Amino acid sequence: MRRARSLEEYRELVRQALLDVEDLRASIEFDEEFMGDAETFLDPLEATLRELHSSLADGSYAFSAPDLPFMAIVNATDIGLLPFKFQLLQINQTHVLGLVDEDPTGHGPQG
Repeated sequence: MRRARSLEEYRELVRQALLDVEDLRASIEFDEEFMGDAETFLDPLEATLRELHSSLADGSYAFSAPDLPFMAIVNATDIGLLPFKFQLLQINQTHVLGLVDEDPTGHGPQG
C-alpha cells in the first residue's frame, strides 16, 4: 500500500475522502435501496475524517499507531458500499507508518 510522500499529499487524501463521503451521501439519497446500508457507517467515518482534517490544518496532528478509529468500518465494509476504501486504507497506512520519506522512528526525513 502506497503512503503519502508529503504532508500536503496527506492533507489532500483526507480532503478528497471527505468529498467522497459527501458523494456517498448523495448516492444514498439517489438509490437508498442499494446504498442504504452505507448510512450506518457514514457519520462515524465522517467524524474521524473531519477530526483528522482539523488536526492537520491546525498543526496538532501526529503520525502514530494504532489505526485510525474508522478502520473497523473500513475492514468490515465491502468496496461496493465503500468505493473509496483503498484511499482510506492509504490514509491509515500513512497515519500509522508516517510519510514515505520520513524516518520510521519519527525523527525526520531519511537521507
